[in-house]
This record gives sequence, structure tokens and C-alpha cells, in this order.
Amino acid sequence: MMSIRKKSMLLAVVAAATAMPALNAQAGATIPFGPDQSLSVGFGLRESYSSVEGGAPDGSRSNDFHLDSARLFLGASLNKNIKGMLNTEWDGEQIRVMDAAGQFAISPELNIWAGRLLSPSDRANMAGPYYSLGGGYWAGVASRYGYNGGIFRGRDDGVVMWGNVADGKLGYSFGAFEGHTFGIGALTQNEAKAAGIKTSDSLMYAGRLQYDFWDAEPGYYGTGNYLGGKDILAIGVAARQQKHGVLTVAGVGDYSAYNVDFLLEKRLPGAGAFALEAAWYDYDTDGVIKSEQGNAYSAGASYIFDKAMGWGKLQPYLRYQKFSPDTSIDTRQVDAGVNYIIDGYNAQLSAVYSRTKVSGTEDQSKFVVALQLQY
Repeated sequence: MMSIRKKSMLLAVVAAATAMPALNAQAGATIPFGPDQSLSVGFGLRESYSSVEGGAPDGSRSNDFHLDSARLFLGASLNKNIKGMLNTEWDGEQIRVMDAAGQFAISPELNIWAGRLLSPSDRANMAGPYYSLGGGYWAGVASRYGYNGGIFRGRDDGVVMWGNVADGKLGYSFGAFEGHTFGIGALTQNEAKAAGIKTSDSLMYAGRLQYDFWDAEPGYYGTGNYLGGKDILAIGVAARQQKHGVLTVAGVGDYSAYNVDFLLEKRLPGAGAFALEAAWYDYDTDGVIKSEQGNAYSAGASYIFDKAMGWGKLQPYLRYQKFSPDTSIDTRQVDAGVNYIIDGYNAQLSAVYSRTKVSGTEDQSKFVVALQLQY
């Protein structure tokens, strides 16, 4: 005969599956199986159609459908203080581990995570493709923390301590990581050793501080835009440094980077909400890789209408980005798009026209329509 505990677990699974269509903005189902013990599961996908100027083999505009992202989200709670996460991502050929970390929730003011995870950086990178304005990996021009490769989507192996203090208004995160994962034409430590390059084995240290003047933003990961859900006035600073963090066959150098980012989002009762964002970056490879050393900045604006049109609300936006490396070959990009917000970040459509200019080349235009779903 099935035990009472097994029956309870089966009923919990059935109840969670039944409740899935009614989940809130944080997609996923939670299955409890004991006091403060549970298992959560969810998945997300981003599919897009793109038309790129000069992208076809004959030099005409390309027309392509592409699975940009397919993720499985898994979380577990052993008790109220010990938790864990395991997230995967489709890399175009296979499913790979993206995050795998133990999470020790001592208090809202003090948490310790250890494993593979996103190291502290700017708001754009901490929000990622699923929680950014317009979605996708748009951040690659100015925000280069997770864009240029790495272990996977900017993740790294290490440990981080984070929390929210001062009534949740001040968020902090500091950690130590393996580093050498920036994909900026550099070697990994193992590759450098195999090539006979002598270098020290120093950790990468990364940190972020953010203060929220209006509504608080609790948690480790960020959100690029609250879609009219909060009044936000926040300033954040992030930095990372690694001695001998840049390894190449031509030379070894220290790596450092820091940035300042800003977000203002204000609700207008009965009309909607507008948002302004900006960020500035400084990257230093000790002169070893000048194409990834320099300054960058981005700025954007958006407005979400309060009145729904059919299933969702419209949110037009504009964004400008520029990266100026020490090679003097600048990259500039302008995005003009509109999002159709059906269910927050769980269900939305986006259309964006981008124009990119690299010094010494002709402008390139791109039109992308994307679908994002999370369950």
C-alpha cells in the first residue's frame, strides 16, 4: 500500500501541475514535500525571426528563424536556509549547464552562494536576456561582461556573498571567481599552461553596490525594466579585477573593469509608466588586447501604456550604445523597438530595428521579431 508520505507527494505534484497556468510573473511550479522542503521547475524559450542587411550568401537581406534560447530552471530547498539551483541552456547544438550552485540563505541581509553562477556586474548583465528591455543579448555593444564568451553566458565558478540592507534599499554583492573567462581573444589558464606561458594563479574579484531611492529591489539578480510594476530610482556601481587575468601567446596582463548604471522608472496613474536608463563602462586589459580595452556607454528610454490592446500592452523604446576601444575602431548601435507585453516577462512579443556602425565600414541594419515564453 502506498504510504501516506508518498500519497502526499503525489497530491503535491498533481496540485502543482494543475496550478501551472495560473502562475504569477515568476514562471515555474513549486512542489512541496516537507517542512521548508520543495522542488521547483520551469522552462523558458526565445524564438526569433531576423532580416539582416547583407546577411544572405549573395549579399542581399537574409531571412532566418532561430531558437535563440531554451532553458530549464530547477531549484530545490532542503530547509529554510539551504537551497540550490541548476539551470541549463541550449547552445545551438546541445544542452549545457548554465548555473549550478548551492545557496545558503542566512538572512535577507546575508546570503552565500557557491558554484557556477553569474558574477556581480552591471544591471544589463545581471538582468540577462529574459528580463531586459526588449530581451535578447542586446547588451553586447556596451556591456561586455557576459557577451564575449566565457564558461557559458558569462557564468563563472566561484563564491559570492550578497544581501539587502537599509530596509532593502542597499544591495551588495562581493565574490571571488576563477576568472579567465572573458573570451576576449585570451587563453584559459589550462590553455596558457599547455602553451608554456608562465603566470600566477590569481582569482578574479568582483563586486556590486546599488542603492534604491524609491522602491526596493531585493534579490541577487536584477531586472532591466519593471514594466510599470514599480517606481524605481537606482544607481549601481560594479567592478572586477584579476591579476594576470588576460593570457595570450603575445603577452600577459592584468584585467580590470568597472561601470556605473542608472535606472529611473515612474508610474503615471491611469496613463502608464516611463523609464530612463544609462550606463558607463571602463575596460582595461593592461594593453594586451586593445580591441577590448576602452570606454563604453549606453542610454535608453521606454514607455508602457496603461491601457491594454487585446491581450497585452504596448511598450515602445529607444536605445543607443557605443564602445570605443583603444584601437579607435568604434562600434555604435541604435535600437528602436516595441514590445507587446502579454504576461510580464512570461509572455511577450518584441519587434526591433537596429542600425550598427563600425568605424571604417558601412552601416548595417537588422530587423528582428522575437517571441519569449516562460512557464
